Amino acid sequence: MDSLGSILLDWFRLNKRELPWRETRDPYQIWVSEIILQQTRVAQGYDYFLRFIGRFPDVDALAAADEDEVLKYWQGLGYYSRARNLHEAARQIVAQGGFPRTYEGVRSLKGVGDYTAAAICSIAFGLPHAVVDGNVYRVLSRLMGVDTPIDSTAGKREFAAMADALMVRTRPGEYNQAIMDFGAMQCTPLHPDCPTCPLADRCVAYAEGWVGQLPVKKHKTKVSDRYFNYIYVRAGAYTFIRKRQADDIWRNLYELPLVETKEEVAEADFYRLPQLQNLIAEGESPLFRLLHRGVKHVLSHRVIWANFYEVVLPEDTRSFSSFLRVRQDELDSYPVSRLVSLFLEKMH
Repeated sequence: MDSLGSILLDWFRLNKRELPWRETRDPYQIWVSEIILQQTRVAQGYDYFLRFIGRFPDVDALAAADEDEVLKYWQGLGYYSRARNLHEAARQIVAQGGFPRTYEGVRSLKGVGDYTAAAICSIAFGLPHAVVDGNVYRVLSRLMGVDTPIDSTAGKREFAAMADALMVRTRPGEYNQAIMDFGAMQCTPLHPDCPTCPLADRCVAYAEGWVGQLPVKKHKTKVSDRYFNYIYVRAGAYTFIRKRQADDIWRNLYELPLVETKEEVAEADFYRLPQLQNLIAEGESPLFRLLHRGVKHVLSHRVIWANFYEVVLPEDTRSFSSFLRVRQDELDSYPVSRLVSLFLEKMH
């Protein structure tokens, strides 16, 4: 009987996706692609990768760039800590004289974990390090009939050992890409095409009818609600924004003036909130109106419920004095969250 590795490599040869980062052994480009794809589907990440590499073609260009510009090129991908870490790691690499060529060196880069280090080292340098991502967990748990929770310490250890034992050590990069593509395209989370699967005759979950129950996760992610009230200021040709500095979602991205509340607030009550009144200069009487209410924006661990208000003030207003005053027609040059970006697209 053919080995698991040879079956996967044969399947990959016939079915692999043609992707730009697979046409190079450049560790920089492979690294960028892996960071983009950590929380992003390939279809969405494809164009982002091309734009990002077009602007930052090598690690020196990325290291020399301003963080605002890096975040602007990342805008819409979400999980912005990935972009901040990528930028910081690029400066690490330049400072140490070039891209590290060992697993330990790659693993020491900011924002690089076990999976990303294994992917870079196996694909770029041919080093025998097995990847374990969501696709690999799914393939191995079903194939071997393993119900150890993948988010437990024991599960991570068990699956890492299993992945290492099964890897084709003479072709680690190709094997790693094969098993990841196999999970993404054949052994899918929902409705996998088991009857045509080349591993069907050795898959425990298929034989036992457990496919839909594997892999197992122990912890459920708790989702919380947050209530954001954004204010779009029209002060002649100008408006106001601020960079988010707290250790929170969208850190270092810009946003409109924001009043966050603990619960949904009625429009009439919003105008009386002390947090809003404190933004208005004494003696000024702004004109407010509600533009959008109850806009739902879903993130991984929280749901944002957003209201958008407009306020009209004179161009020489003293209100919103703690914010950055910018021309409305220059807003596009500032990196903002997808939520704010969608609103601004409707406004212009």
